[in-house]
Amino acid sequence: MFDRLKQTISAAILRFLSKPTYRYATFFAPDPETVRSVLQPGDVVLTEGNTRLSAIIKFLTQSTWSHAALYVGERPGDLAANGEPNVLLEAEAETGVTTVPLSKYVHFNLRICRAVGLDDAGKRAVVEYALNRIGKLYDSKQIVDLARYLFPYPPVPVWFRRRMLSIGSGDPTKAICSTLIAEAFTSVRYPILPERVSINGKTYGIAPYVQSEIEHIRTHGLYTPRDFDVSPYFSIVKPGLDDGFNYHKLVWSLPTTTAGSNSTT
Repeated sequence: MFDRLKQTISAAILRFLSKPTYRYATFFAPDPETVRSVLQPGDVVLTEGNTRLSAIIKFLTQSTWSHAALYVGERPGDLAANGEPNVLLEAEAETGVTTVPLSKYVHFNLRICRAVGLDDAGKRAVVEYALNRIGKLYDSKQIVDLARYLFPYPPVPVWFRRRMLSIGSGDPTKAICSTLIAEAFTSVRYPILPERVSINGKTYGIAPYVQSEIEHIRTHGLYTPRDFDVSPYFSIVKPGLDDGFNYHKLVWSLPTTTAGSNSTT
């Protein structure tokens, strides 16, 4: 009886959190085919979601990005209901680990992060690790895990916000943040967060506080989309810039303003 009540309450919370917020607009949404043309297996696609849960995660992580997906490429027979190939792998509290089409996120603000120096074999291993988790469901019956997201701006200090993601004992944390993708890269010993390393004879260190935070993140699996964005080991791929971009050929929709003047030309 109590388990059924927990499931009912948890389902209601998930429905509430998954509802889109109003007045969301993308800053810049490139053509879907342009995005598709630059993606490579192993790329991490960060998105700025428009749900209530997305807004809370962005607040807690102090970041634009609320969700991460892994580009796995087209696979025979893996198609969406509309016939579009499912090329992104993601993990969510409601559905667990699954693949979805690019169209699900291409109209949101997004960022493509690519592991630098990871060879094709390494990329395949990352993708295979993630694909092997398809169908894994996360326990979403822990009310404490879900209820913490009902407060858009919890009155907690900045240093504690990321830790808010780990309160409770259930698994939804793993489905909401980027733990699965981080585990996939860790499986091939590819770094995500900064390390104290030596490059060409020079030692690059990080502040003690940052080091302690990184150790906490690794211990509890608190990876977030922001970690891929600020990682020194992932480059940012911007669709369209590598396709012969020339600002001289831009057609401006508004008249230009002369510098230092209120007049237009």
